[in-house]
Amino acid sequence: MKLHVFSGIAALMLCLNAWGHAEVRLAVHKTFKLPKETIARFEKANDAKVSVITAGSGNEMLNKLILSKANPIADAVYGLDNANIGKARQAGILAERQPESAPVSASMPVALAVDYAYVALNYDKEWFEKHKLALPKTMQDLAKPEYKDLLVVPNPATSSTGLTFLLANIGGMGEEAAFKWWTQMRQNGVKVANGWSEAYYTDFTRNGGAYPLVVSYATSPAAEVHFSKGKFNVPPTGNLFLKGGVFRQVEGAAVLKGAKQPVLAAKLVQWLQSGEVQKALPTEMWVYPAVKNTPLPKVFEFAQAPQHNDSPGRTDIDAKQKQWLSRWTRTVLK
Repeated sequence: MKLHVFSGIAALMLCLNAWGHAEVRLAVHKTFKLPKETIARFEKANDAKVSVITAGSGNEMLNKLILSKANPIADAVYGLDNANIGKARQAGILAERQPESAPVSASMPVALAVDYAYVALNYDKEWFEKHKLALPKTMQDLAKPEYKDLLVVPNPATSSTGLTFLLANIGGMGEEAAFKWWTQMRQNGVKVANGWSEAYYTDFTRNGGAYPLVVSYATSPAAEVHFSKGKFNVPPTGNLFLKGGVFRQVEGAAVLKGAKQPVLAAKLVQWLQSGEVQKALPTEMWVYPAVKNTPLPKVFEFAQAPQHNDSPGRTDIDAKQKQWLSRWTRTVLK
C-alpha cells in the first residue's frame, strides 16, 4: 500500500515538475539582446523555460518561419517589422488571435509593437574631416564621382535594415527615380553587405573597413558614445537625414500559428511590452521603446530623431515588395 502511495506521489511530482518548466520558444533576429536576469525573472514568474532561437537577420528569420510553418520552430516571434509584417500575414504564419497591446506610440498591424528606430545614413566624421570632403546633401549627391566607393548598404533581400532603406528610397523618390538612383549607385561603387552587422562592424571605416558611409540607425551615434567607455564625449559618427533615405522601422512580436505553448507565448509577447523590458531596450538594442511614457537613458541625447521619414503606402508595400526586391537584385547585383 505504501509503495503505491509513494509511486503516486513520485508520478505527481514528475508531472508538476514537467508542467513547471514548460518550454516556450521565441524566434528572434540576430541583433536581439536582453539581460539574462530579465529573461530569468519572466521564467520564474511563469514557471517556464524561454528558449531563444536566433534565426539570422530579420528577413532571413521570416523566411525560416515561412519554410517551417507546417512544424513551427518557435511559439512566438520578435523582430518582424512594418516592412515585412505583410509578408508574414500573407504566408499564414501568425496566430489569428494576438494578445492585447499596451498603449504605444508606434504601432503595427497584427502584432504588438515593441520598439521603433529610424534607418538612416551614418557617416564617419574623422574620415570626412581627414579627406576634406563635404557631406552629401541629397541622395543624388551620392551618385557623383566624389562619392564613388564610399557607401555600404545591407542587402534588402536578406536584411530588414536594407529592405526598409529601399522602401525609404521608393517612398521619397518615387519608384522609377529610386531604381534609376540604384543603377547610378551600382556604377558608383556601392558595396552590398549581407546584413547590417556586416555592413557596420566589418565594412564601415569606424570599425576598420573601407566605407565611410553606411546604412544604419539614427541611434548608432549614441551607441558609439556609450560603448567607448568614456573615450568619446560626442559621437565620432553622425546622421544624414536625406530625403528618400530615412525610414521609421517599427518592430513587433506575435504568437505563431501552431504554437505548442500558445498561452505562454501570448504572455511572452505581452512581456516584451512590460516596463522592465521597455526600459532595457534603448541600451541593449539601441531602439526607442514603443510603449508610451517609457523613460530614455541620458545617452539618447545623441540619438537624433529626424523631422521626416519616407515610406510607400502599406498597400503598395504588401502588394509590390516581392517585385521591388526582384527588380533591385537585377539592377544592383546581376
